[in-house]
Amino acid sequence: MPKMKTRSAAKKRFQVKKSGKVKHAKAYAKHHFTFSKTANNDRRNRGTGHLRDMDAKKVIKELFPYRAN
Repeated sequence: MPKMKTRSAAKKRFQVKKSGKVKHAKAYAKHHFTFSKTANNDRRNRGTGHLRDMDAKKVIKELFPYRAN
């Protein structure tokens, strides 16, 4: 039986940590970055976050068949 493929888009967007948590970049930080956003929004959307356990389980099961990054 052939190997299952990891989704290329998922490889670029998520990182599975050893603890099983899934790290992701925050949304809404790119477009119109220099204007039309409050300072609070800029600060909140900076950096990375972790998916909730329920969503992380789904991402790992469906997009990373061998749980490797």
